[in-house]
Amino acid sequence: MAKVSKNARVAQRAANAGSGKDHVRVIKSMKDPVTGKYTYKESIIHKDKVKDFFENNK
Repeated sequence: MAKVSKNARVAQRAANAGSGKDHVRVIKSMKDPVTGKYTYKESIIHKDKVKDFFENNK
């Protein structure tokens, strides 16, 4: 089994910086105050913006 050096892995991650691995799918449930039914908001966002997504969409 071949080993890959840590520096090679870091360089590979830097090369793939714009890839889809930096994005995540988030789903937030919201309850309608009138009917009591739940609706779901689904989005694909950058993994660094997940906290903002859940704070701003209340």
